[in-house]
Amino acid sequence: MKILIADDHRLVIEAVKAKLAEIEPDIEFVLAMSVDELLAGASDELDLAVIDLNMPGADGQAHIEEIRRRHPAVPVIVLSGYEDPAVMRSALERGVLGFIPKAYSPEVMISAVRLVLAGGVYVPPMMLSALPPGIVAGVPAKTTTDTAAPRPASAQTLEHLRNVLTERQVEVLQLLSQGKPNKLIGRALGISEGTVKIHLAAIFRALNVRNRTEAVVAAQTLTEAQM
Repeated sequence: MKILIADDHRLVIEAVKAKLAEIEPDIEFVLAMSVDELLAGASDELDLAVIDLNMPGADGQAHIEEIRRRHPAVPVIVLSGYEDPAVMRSALERGVLGFIPKAYSPEVMISAVRLVLAGGVYVPPMMLSALPPGIVAGVPAKTTTDTAAPRPASAQTLEHLRNVLTERQVEVLQLLSQGKPNKLIGRALGISEGTVKIHLAAIFRALNVRNRTEAVVAAQTLTEAQM
């Protein structure tokens, strides 16, 4: 496996490198501390690129766009000090497969990386605050015509998910929210990876989501509603 880490702080690079080394032995790391080094070190041979937004030579998210343009098959994760949902959404709209705030723990980071390497998308829970109230991945919460006081959006959301998903699908969704890839979800539930994929397909249909990004947002909403 070959992973690129781009950040303008050497301590951050070394910390990320040490944590990602836990994924598997003999990972080859490509390191960059500026946009010039990032563009020079990037290649189609990369299995993953973890890139900071702020570094010498950066102009907004132009360096992210350039990496996506030059190497569209390489999964990109943004690791940033920014915690603004608008910045996160902008990065995801540019095709990155994850946005990890630097304030998050190393364990969250590695779980997010494992999710992306398994073909998923990591969306920070704080991005949920940017969604319209009562909306889960484009699915409106139930409305009522009686005179009872409206329930909180989180309660409506949770009820909607419980009504459209089976108990097993809810379990799959909860594990998905923890950043677990299909193989680990199957292992935790005692089912095959193929069965997990079948459940995920049913979840997508039930929630009327268009892609895995929206499914992850829905999963994280479920987790938040239960807290």
